[in-house]
Amino acid sequence: MSTTILLIRHGETPWNAERRLQGHIDIPLNALGLQQAAALGQALAGAPLAAVLSSDLQRARQTAQAVADLQDLPVQTDALLRERCYGAFEGLLYADIAAQYPHEYAQWQSRQIDAVMPSGERQAESFRQFYARANTAIARWAGQYDGQAIAIVAHGGVLECAYREAVGMTLDSPRDFQVINASVNRFSWADGKLHLVHWGNIEHLAAPAMDELG
Repeated sequence: MSTTILLIRHGETPWNAERRLQGHIDIPLNALGLQQAAALGQALAGAPLAAVLSSDLQRARQTAQAVADLQDLPVQTDALLRERCYGAFEGLLYADIAAQYPHEYAQWQSRQIDAVMPSGERQAESFRQFYARANTAIARWAGQYDGQAIAIVAHGGVLECAYREAVGMTLDSPRDFQVINASVNRFSWADGKLHLVHWGNIEHLAAPAMDELG
């Protein structure tokens, strides 16, 4: 049996717009993000979903709720679907991270997958640790809804982990694909493996659809 997974990045937040790193900090959607979530919900209203799953961070929950409301389903949250924890980097503009932590920033940008950022309020994760967490969570939900279709609303980093897993991309290779807010990315789960079907659908975010939502 094959499980269909619609893996969705949350809508835009104020910190996305200003390039401030969120990680585990719980930031809500901005006005555009709420519009994106509403458009997403409309686009998936007819999808035969068995479940709507979400990271427990509110930017993902708000996006998932827009889908769940038109499916008459609850949003089931899972902290394992959170974004990567970046420790002391969280809450800083990308430009400020580079200025305040030049060595650690260089490690991050050069994809040293076992490097760990300095701790802040929370202990940071290496990319390898995060990759294992995110893909384990996706696999668990796919197995729980074996042979059905599910929507999982998470974060850019989680989507990156799934993409790399599905196409066999090494963790230390540069990211050469976009992860767009409120995009729908279709995967299948079969024989214990994640497979990419379609990446980066944003047709629902086209101007006419967004205009109708005011």
